[in-house]
Amino acid sequence: MLEGDDASTTHANKAELDKMKYQAMSPSLASDCIKVQLPQAKALDGPYRPATALPTKIPLDPGSSCMLGLRPRLKPRPSLLDLIQRHNLDVGPVPLTSRSSASVDDELPAQIPLPPSPTSPRKTRANSTPPHTPSRAFSQIVASPKRGLKAAKMAPAKTEKDENMGRVFSVSGPVIVAEDMIGCAMYELCAVGHDKLVGEVIRIEADKATIQVYEETAGVTVGDPVIRSGQPLSVELGPGLMETIYDGIQRPLKAIAGISESIYIPRGISLPALDREKKWEFTPGKLKVGDHITGGDVFGTVFENSLLSEHKILLPPRARGTITRIAEKGSYTVDEKILELEFDGKKTEYSMMHKWPVRVPRPVSEKLSSDQPLIVGQRVLDALFPSVQGGTVCIPGAFGCGKTVISQSLSKFSNSDIIVYVGCGERGNEMAEVLMDFPELTIKVNGKDEPIMKRTTLIANTSNMPVAAREASIYTGITVAEYFRDQGKDVAMMADSSSRWAEALREISGRLGEMPADQGFPAYLGAKLASFYERAGRVTALGSPDRKGSVSIVGAVSPPGGDFSDPVTSSTLGIVQVFWGLDKKLAQRKHFPSVNTSLSYSKYTNALDKYYQKHNPDFPRLRERVKELLTTSEDLDQVVQLVGKSALGDPDKITLDVATLIKEDFLQQNGYSDYDQFCPLWKTEWMMKAMMAFHDESQKAVSQGQSWAKIREATSDIQSALRSMKFEVPSEGQEKIEKKYEALMQKMQEKFASVVDE
Repeated sequence: MLEGDDASTTHANKAELDKMKYQAMSPSLASDCIKVQLPQAKALDGPYRPATALPTKIPLDPGSSCMLGLRPRLKPRPSLLDLIQRHNLDVGPVPLTSRSSASVDDELPAQIPLPPSPTSPRKTRANSTPPHTPSRAFSQIVASPKRGLKAAKMAPAKTEKDENMGRVFSVSGPVIVAEDMIGCAMYELCAVGHDKLVGEVIRIEADKATIQVYEETAGVTVGDPVIRSGQPLSVELGPGLMETIYDGIQRPLKAIAGISESIYIPRGISLPALDREKKWEFTPGKLKVGDHITGGDVFGTVFENSLLSEHKILLPPRARGTITRIAEKGSYTVDEKILELEFDGKKTEYSMMHKWPVRVPRPVSEKLSSDQPLIVGQRVLDALFPSVQGGTVCIPGAFGCGKTVISQSLSKFSNSDIIVYVGCGERGNEMAEVLMDFPELTIKVNGKDEPIMKRTTLIANTSNMPVAAREASIYTGITVAEYFRDQGKDVAMMADSSSRWAEALREISGRLGEMPADQGFPAYLGAKLASFYERAGRVTALGSPDRKGSVSIVGAVSPPGGDFSDPVTSSTLGIVQVFWGLDKKLAQRKHFPSVNTSLSYSKYTNALDKYYQKHNPDFPRLRERVKELLTTSEDLDQVVQLVGKSALGDPDKITLDVATLIKEDFLQQNGYSDYDQFCPLWKTEWMMKAMMAFHDESQKAVSQGQSWAKIREATSDIQSALRSMKFEVPSEGQEKIEKKYEALMQKMQEKFASVVDE
């Protein structure tokens, strides 16, 4: 009867049979059972299956098969506060309020351990606990009813290794969400996946952290380990930075190429930024044992190369103490300990290099106003729209307008001591061109030609490298620039192009699901740009002896189609002080540099007046006259389009012709020629002086009754000489060339005197 399989047996009959079955049990076993109330029996079609029936009494013996129907009721998932408390505290026995009547809830722990995450690795079937066997902790609780829960312990605390490890929860391109990341910090560096890809925490939510990965994430799967480093993204600062090319997170590309023997960067490769084997000749300073030293103090120097003969070794900005040991003069590697300090009873050792987080500006003693010009070598920029050492410059322009040529000219010929060139998202052949050209270009130092590569650091993050690393490359470059600024150097940093950096921000923001602003860029784009450009300036460095240095930032912007209303361009223009606007129409007419003189401006002209009064007294007056002449000619061009040039008077015709002379032979410059690739300030001043003198003499002759047609014909040789002024090679010497220009001015005066006398 118990084994019957009659199809007409109902659910009620099944319950009656189970009751008869368990009444036959021994009294001792039945007394240890808990009653479970069954739902109201209902008619059920189909054959009767006694194996699925629930018993009315369930014995609590762990070895009994009557446990099949028991499933303890789980508590709700713990809150974030519960997780933090469980993570940090070593929880002892769980206290339980005594109750008069025992129930199933009384016998269960206050917090049931959560089921394993679906992303955690699953155990094999052989090692897994059978579904009908209760856990060991639960069995101990039930087997000792008199002890209650006093013997119940929480799970053992995580080891230090486990605390620094999370697991990949989701992957979306360069953005990865990791779980079990309680305790991580914003901008903390992480190693993602089995290849240990470099990533940075950019969002924290409960126990999950969002990480932007600076390498290709192909192959990263859910459940892969994420190891926390406990440190932010930092760069190594010390001897050996010059003549080196890095990627966006300061990995040496030349060393990587030697190890991998490939033109591509292997995933997960990690090499020190500074050579650990090369020895440098260290010369200690005036400090000795027993002296007090604070952050930023110079305690020694190193000869790096002929253009950086005195690389100052600085104490990290946040260090201080009393010197207990300082190394003698000799050869050391960058990681050998050469200084020992004692502070508050604790001794700390320091080497020639130290690390600094890229997103934190290096501290300074004081910010100063800038009063020295940043010489670019381009006449239109140095004469009409000058910048200063420690200034901020924006170069927006469409594709093919010559942004990179201006940036490279600034790197090659500027009067800065150190050049940091960041190729952010631009074409790789531009960085290859820099690597090929810079070693061949030389400057004279103590009568000897030295390649300008010796004063240059390159940070390459080309367009085929991961997008997320573009953001890091900008911060890496400005941190290296600040390090040399603290040594008392004038540093020029080129960022080509900040539009690619903004596009990287837009992609990361879109994957994070943030609210987009204009053209999809994040709402905090302006704040990010401002925090970057704010790190420029002229300062008094921290520590002693007193040092003054500067960082000048020249940011190239690539608005789509040359539209200056682009969000990146408009946000940048509200921050920078100098605007060198490039015009697509001028570039199409082969007018280079294609700087639009009516759009560009500089707010540093008044700051440089004292410098010009001391070195070039006539320079400010000539600059204003050239600007005025160009503005007047633009107005006359519109009149000519309406009525024709013949309808103009002779004074207006002179203005138009001299403006054409200035545009074609003064503003234009051949960046690939020996004579015109760089124009010093004295040559620029002489050219302006001669051309404006020709304008003044022509106007004077017309006012005395001569016609412009006659004057133009009579002075054709003078005009030809004015056009040839740019062909004088500056390397011939300033004194020799100035004599030629003086002779030209004298000849011009004599010619106009003869024309007027006729």
